[in-house]
Amino acid sequence: MGYKFFPGDRYIISALRKLIRGKKVSGIEKVFINLCKGLDQLKVDYDINLPFKKIRPNEPVVALGVGKYALQGYDQHNPVIVGIGLITHPAEWPDLFKEYPVAIYLQHSEWAKKIYAAYYGEEHCGIWPAGIDTQRWTPSPAVTKKFDVLIYNKIMWNKEENSVHLRQPIIEKLNNMGISYHEITYGQYNENEYYNLLQQCRAMIFLCEHESQGFACCEALSMNVPVFAWDQAYWLDPNRFKWNDPVVPATSIPFFDERCGMSFKDIKQFNHQFDTFWNNTINEKYHPRQYVLENLTLKKSAERMLEIIRSVYK
Repeated sequence: MGYKFFPGDRYIISALRKLIRGKKVSGIEKVFINLCKGLDQLKVDYDINLPFKKIRPNEPVVALGVGKYALQGYDQHNPVIVGIGLITHPAEWPDLFKEYPVAIYLQHSEWAKKIYAAYYGEEHCGIWPAGIDTQRWTPSPAVTKKFDVLIYNKIMWNKEENSVHLRQPIIEKLNNMGISYHEITYGQYNENEYYNLLQQCRAMIFLCEHESQGFACCEALSMNVPVFAWDQAYWLDPNRFKWNDPVVPATSIPFFDERCGMSFKDIKQFNHQFDTFWNNTINEKYHPRQYVLENLTLKKSAERMLEIIRSVYK
């Protein structure tokens, strides 16, 4: 059988060790699943978790995993494309490129990539946005809008303080304006519930300190739901001090433009700008799905991965 895109294209390997079917799917699992869907659309054959000893010379190896075990036992000479969830910070594995024949470490977005580039070098780091299943996450004109705003609560740090000084004032603002809302919390819902809520709402308020990609936000955009996002501008993981990275610029909306909605830095900006966002929403001035179709489809993501593979396996 001849190859379609590059030598060995039938053997793109994922070192993600588990795939939970029919259960709640984590972000890194969705990254893997959606890559497979995109490759299927391009009609690229691939193997999943092929035993390392069965990898033949010059066959591309892509390891998208959670934890160092994703590469455990890898003793082939084939360069490896790794990243996304392999480690949380490069300080956890400073000798990664010495221990294994790693060619490039991938992150979803520019701000996240910069953290790794400071350790591994700019030439060893790349950006690869995961694809969004736009056929699954598509709006239905037949569904009646049952409420105005979906509040997506993914506040990760200083939860009590942010609830008092951010979340509660937002709810008070909505109540004072007579805007109906529903709130869901990250990790406490299933995908079908989220999908149905997106069908039923007019807009979403997204509360998260930072995202390397932000699947939930991108899925809302794919459903043509405008987003008003809290974007406080810095990476706030408490471990940043341990890793000696105390001040790192970040964003909660790395994939976003004026078609998608608006953002706010703090509650003062929220109160100042929400009226504009809401007026634009009810007047249908936002077109977030258009942005996703142009930038984040399964096919575009898979094509980008093939470009990365070709750059490594020249």
